[in-house]
Amino acid sequence: MLNKLLFGGESGMSFAANAGLALLRIFAGIALAFGHGISKIPPAEGLIGRTEQMGFPMPTFFAWAAAMSEFGGGILLALGLLTRVSSFFIAVTMFVALVGVHLNDPFAAQEKAFLFFFIALAFLLKGSGDWSIDSYLRK
Repeated sequence: MLNKLLFGGESGMSFAANAGLALLRIFAGIALAFGHGISKIPPAEGLIGRTEQMGFPMPTFFAWAAAMSEFGGGILLALGLLTRVSSFFIAVTMFVALVGVHLNDPFAAQEKAFLFFFIALAFLLKGSGDWSIDSYLRK
């Protein structure tokens, strides 16, 4: 059960399906980690302050959690390692970004959070595909 939760996913997909999943997973993970996450490590006072304004207890802890979800989760997603776990944390972080930060912004400002949220949700449901470290560990 734990193996399926940590490394689960569908296998036996076609070459094209695996190629598409791998390309999306690798690009989205790298884009999230290096386009958004790395700049939040360590969390600046602004991120910690926004986290506190949203009502989170222990704002420094949750600012670190958000930063690590974006950076570490992005790296894990790109590698296809613990894909479902990292996708869960990415999806939660993007949901908080949508509701807590960008709720009243125009769609153009919400778009990236929506894209990363739905990409993470897809990998949470589907798994990483056959071309991943998860697939190797699942066997």
